[in-house]
Amino acid sequence: MGGLRGIGVSPGAVAGPLIRMATRPAAGSAPPPAVEMPAVEVDVHGENAAARAALEAVAAELETRGTRAGGDAAEVLAAQAMIARDPGLADLVTTRVKAGWLAPAALADAFAHYRGILAGAGEYLAARVADLDDIRDRALAVLSGRAVPGVPHPGHPYVLAAVDLAPADTATLDPAEVIAIVTEEGGPTSHTAILAKSLGIPAVVACAGIASLADATVVLVDGGTGVVDVEPGAEALARAQAREDARRAALAAGTGPGRTSDGHGVDLLVNLGGAEDLTVIGAVGPAGVGLLRTEFLFLDRPDEPGLAEQREAYLRVFAAFGGRKVVVRTLDAGADKPLRFVTAPDEPNPALGVRGLRTARRAPGLLDRQLAAIAAAAEGSEAKVWVMAPMVSTPAEAAAFRARARAAGLAVAGVMVEVPAAALRASAVAAACDFLSIGTNDLAQYAFAADRMAGGLADLLDPWQPALLDLVRLAADGAGAAGKPVGVCGEAASDPLLALVLVGLGVTSLSMAPIALPAVRASLARHTLAHCRRLAAAALAAPDGQGARYAVAALAADQERVAAG
Repeated sequence: MGGLRGIGVSPGAVAGPLIRMATRPAAGSAPPPAVEMPAVEVDVHGENAAARAALEAVAAELETRGTRAGGDAAEVLAAQAMIARDPGLADLVTTRVKAGWLAPAALADAFAHYRGILAGAGEYLAARVADLDDIRDRALAVLSGRAVPGVPHPGHPYVLAAVDLAPADTATLDPAEVIAIVTEEGGPTSHTAILAKSLGIPAVVACAGIASLADATVVLVDGGTGVVDVEPGAEALARAQAREDARRAALAAGTGPGRTSDGHGVDLLVNLGGAEDLTVIGAVGPAGVGLLRTEFLFLDRPDEPGLAEQREAYLRVFAAFGGRKVVVRTLDAGADKPLRFVTAPDEPNPALGVRGLRTARRAPGLLDRQLAAIAAAAEGSEAKVWVMAPMVSTPAEAAAFRARARAAGLAVAGVMVEVPAAALRASAVAAACDFLSIGTNDLAQYAFAADRMAGGLADLLDPWQPALLDLVRLAADGAGAAGKPVGVCGEAASDPLLALVLVGLGVTSLSMAPIALPAVRASLARHTLAHCRRLAAAALAAPDGQGARYAVAALAADQERVAAG
C-alpha cells in the first residue's frame, strides 16, 4: 500500500497490527484565583497536603518502575522522580493553595509556571517539557482518582503507535506484547530511542503520520532503516523475515572479541548505569565497561554520598569484571541532572553553564572525594580502572583532571570529547591525558545548536550527520597522532552499520548498551578494515545524515555480497 519513513533507532524488522496510544487530555489552564470564583471555603491544609501527597505518589511510582526495569530506565526515571519531589515545585503549589486555589488547579498552574521556565531556558531544558507534562498528568490523575491513559493491553502482540512516549511508559513495555514502536516525534537520542534499544524492541521515531493510521492496520516496521511499510504484501513480508532471521542467526553465532574480518581488533564495551545492570552482561561477553555512569549515586538526595558508600558501589562493578577494563565517568551534574547540593537553581542556560567537569570549579572537593572513592575501590579489585571527565573543552582542563586523578592514586585518566572545541584541538587534548572517549549525543547537540531530546530537530541530531562524523574523525586523528586510544560511548556506537563507519574513521573502541553488542560484533566480523574505511569515506561525502545512512547501507550490502561470493 505504501510506506512511511522516520529514523530507525532500535534494529529489527517485525510486522503486526498497529494500535494507537490514547492521547492524554490536556491539563488546560488553571482557573483564576478564588476571589474571582464563586465563594467557596478552601481547606488550605487539606488541599496542600493532597497536592503534595500526589506528587510523592508519582515520584514513588516512577522509582518503582525504574527499579523494576533497571538499566538506562532506572537512571531516566530517577531523574523524573527528582522533578516530582522538587521543593520549588511544592512551594509553588503551596503559594497557590494559600491564595484560594484547589489542589488540582494549584498543581496545574505550578507546572505551567515551570513549563514556561523550561521553554525559555534554552533548547536543552526546553525538551524536558514533555517529561514535565507527563509528571503533571500523573499527579492530576492521582488527585482525581482516575487512571492516566497509558500503553494499551489488547491481549495479543501489536505495534505501538504514538505521538511520543513518556519514559515511564516506555520503561515497562513487555517485548512479547509490544513488538515494535513507532512515534511521530522524538529523536535518535530521545528517551524512547534509548529505552527501546535497551529492551530490544524495534523502533522508529520522527515518523510523520504514523499516529493517524487506523487501529488494526498491518505495518512492517524496520528499526534499522527507519521504514514503515503500510499493509505490506506477502513478498515484502518474506524478504523482511529473511533479513530478520539472518540478523538473529548472526547475533547467536557471534562470540569472542570484537574484530573485523581481517583481524583488526576493536574493543567492544558496555555502558552501565550502576551495579544493578550487571545481570545483563554475562551473555554478551564485553571486553569491559566503556562508560560507568556515577550519577545514580548522587541523584535525588540532599547531600553527596560518603566515601564508604561510593567505594562499595564502585567495587561491586569492578569485582564483576575481574581483569577487564572499567572506565568510570566522574559526576556529570548540571543541565538536565541538577543536584540540590551543588547545582545553582538560577543558572540562565544550564546546558552551557556549570556542568560536568566544570562543577569542580564550584565544588572542587566533590570531585576529589569521588576520585578518592574510586581509587579506594580500585585497590580492592583486579579490574583495570580508568577514569574520565565529562564536558572537557581545553587541553588545560584535560591536564588538570589527569593531575587530580594521579594525585588520588589513579594511573589512567582520560576525558570525554563532547564539545566541538575539544574535537578541533584533539591532538593537544589527547597529549594532555591518557585517552579520549567521544560522547556523540552531546557532541551533536553542541555542534548543531540543537537539543538532543528535541524531536522536531531529529534530522540535525542524527548521528549520521557528516558534520558530526567530521568531528569524530578529527578526534580520532588527534588521538592517533598522540598515540592514545579513542572510543565512542554515545548511542552511535550501538548502530551496527554506523559502528563500521566509526572504525573506519579511526575509533579503537565502541561502548554501548549491552543488548546492542552482539549485533555490532557480528557487523564488524563481516567487513575488513579497508571496507570500513571506504564506508567512512562514503558517509563523509554525503550531503546529510539520511544520505550518509543510505549510501553506507548500499555500499555495505554490495561488499557483503562480494565477500560471500
